Amino acid sequence: MGDVVLVYEPWSSAALGGGPVVGVTEPWVYPQLALLPMLLTGLLATPLVPLLGVSSAYLVAWAVLVGVLDAVAFAVLVGRRPGRARTAAAWFWCAALLLLGPIALYRIDAVTVPIAVVAGLWLLSRPALAAALLTVGAWIKIWPGALLLAAVVAGRRRWRQLLAALVVTAVVLGGLVLLGARSEILGFLTAQTGRGLQIEAVAATPFLWLAVAGAARIEYSFDILTFQITAPGVDAVAAVLTPLMAVAVVAVTALGAVTATRGAVFGRLFPPLALALVTVLIVGNKVGSPQFQTWLLAPVILWIVWDRARATVPAVLVLALCLVTCLIYPLTYDALLRAEPVPVLLLTLRNVLLIVLTVVSLRAVLRVPAVRPPRTKE
Repeated sequence: MGDVVLVYEPWSSAALGGGPVVGVTEPWVYPQLALLPMLLTGLLATPLVPLLGVSSAYLVAWAVLVGVLDAVAFAVLVGRRPGRARTAAAWFWCAALLLLGPIALYRIDAVTVPIAVVAGLWLLSRPALAAALLTVGAWIKIWPGALLLAAVVAGRRRWRQLLAALVVTAVVLGGLVLLGARSEILGFLTAQTGRGLQIEAVAATPFLWLAVAGAARIEYSFDILTFQITAPGVDAVAAVLTPLMAVAVVAVTALGAVTATRGAVFGRLFPPLALALVTVLIVGNKVGSPQFQTWLLAPVILWIVWDRARATVPAVLVLALCLVTCLIYPLTYDALLRAEPVPVLLLTLRNVLLIVLTVVSLRAVLRVPAVRPPRTKE
């Protein structure tokens, strides 16, 4: 829960107290709308401060905010009379939260999950509103943009969705300019370019085993507030990861587009395509934070809702990922920082499972059947 009280609360207090506003008056690692739930938490925490103190009040208020957002999304998911698919998706969500542990709630990523779930459920009935919600989610944490991209590729109302996304983005950018932001507007992109390879990143796995053997070091970066790996060749790997991830996203998008042009049904194509794009963002990332596993929940929930029979394998893989991630963080994280073999083995297993999930998702996209329109009589 450390980030909530050690990072989010100071950012919120500074902005509410007339101090620096991250993302506006100074560069920030997150898109600017991420500050809104932090500010709202600060306001919710104010009446609790005399009873609990600043840090505890903020922590409780954060839990309340995330709990309410999850409850709203859960209500949209199950409705008044949920069928078997939605009931299964609801149980999956509960199980994933339980297995992943506190990290599923006490990070900014937790705010974007219910937004993505609701938006995904509305893609067919309210496509413009769904696209707007996903765009808002992307301006909090980038990953919901993968769901928007998958929806545009797989859907039939892409122009309406693109227009909604452009309107939301224009409003956000206009508001930031009015607040005085200039070079800080895209700071969340430039702030990531110079960072090193975080120890939990998939690409860091071989270097972690070098650390076990004493041939690499784990060091803390005070600039980016993460533990990174230091070893010969790490900088080169870190330098190529982001371009490779971008190429992979383009390739997966192209694969989805080809499948869509063959007449693929939205409910068959969108879920695996969305999950494939999200897993590519995780596997190709220089960061491998445990909260990234929450990104996987929305695509799998939607996959269960629309295509339950084929969602079993990815759902089981994600549940396994949640469990292994919790075993790493927070349960054995101190030992991981000492490069002990057991937590490094657990992290290796998690990273292998992520790669397997990527392959399973891509295989599902490739196996989506073409539905060619019937020929019209001349």
